[in-house]
Amino acid sequence: MTETPTDDGERAANDDHGAPGDRPDAAAPTDRPSVLVPLEVLKGASLPNGTPELLANAHVVLLGYHVIPEQTAAEQAREQFGETGMAKLDEFADAFAAAGADVETRLVFTHDEATTIDRLIYEHDCLAVLVPNGVAQVESVLFPLRGTVGVERNSRLVAGLFADTDVDVTLYHALGADESPEDGASFAADVAAALAERGIAEDRIDTVVEDATVPVDAIADRAASYDVVVMGETDPSVTTFVFGMPSAQVAERFLGPVLVVQRARPEE
Repeated sequence: MTETPTDDGERAANDDHGAPGDRPDAAAPTDRPSVLVPLEVLKGASLPNGTPELLANAHVVLLGYHVIPEQTAAEQAREQFGETGMAKLDEFADAFAAAGADVETRLVFTHDEATTIDRLIYEHDCLAVLVPNGVAQVESVLFPLRGTVGVERNSRLVAGLFADTDVDVTLYHALGADESPEDGASFAADVAAALAERGIAEDRIDTVVEDATVPVDAIADRAASYDVVVMGETDPSVTTFVFGMPSAQVAERFLGPVLVVQRARPEE
């Protein structure tokens, strides 16, 4: 067993407890979109219904984390609760693997939830983070568009997860202040064409373009008719989705899962 110390004293658990992420094929490079799934494993968090099936075509980075008091060392918490936490992660990872996903696992004891999630996104080059809520069956996806920034990454995620399925995708675009309906429709059509090139059947793609006084409210209201929402990150840091940016506002009002696509990190 080899533990890998990290900058904040946390340790990677992949190699410690025989998790499914240790399987050679799971750790190999993959064209599947990489999705981070954060769960508070020691606070009774369960894997929401339908989550493994939703991410069956993904490379899942399953993060089990536990927020510890400031005065508690991460290593102390790991010694006390690490075995229990890994047992839960193994159970969840098996469910993802059974659905067809590639899975790797991380168990982290942290003083700062947001920093840990942000760091794991960077370390694993995750395309998206799942706000995990249950879904009985995925038949429809709402894909709001917010201009050209991030569209390529959002489209890559949608196509990677749903191209080989019967899931319907609706592109939703709220017109900007200086944007004409024709320009909005043209933009949505371009994104639809890009999705079709990536394998989404044209007859499974719909587009909606409208004026919306408060776009995030319009998205949240419309989301109620869909099974899954895919949104782009509004700010370069995922901490924004935790602390109240539009994707979080939608997630708080939408009962189903939300996939928050991350912006590309600047090259170092």
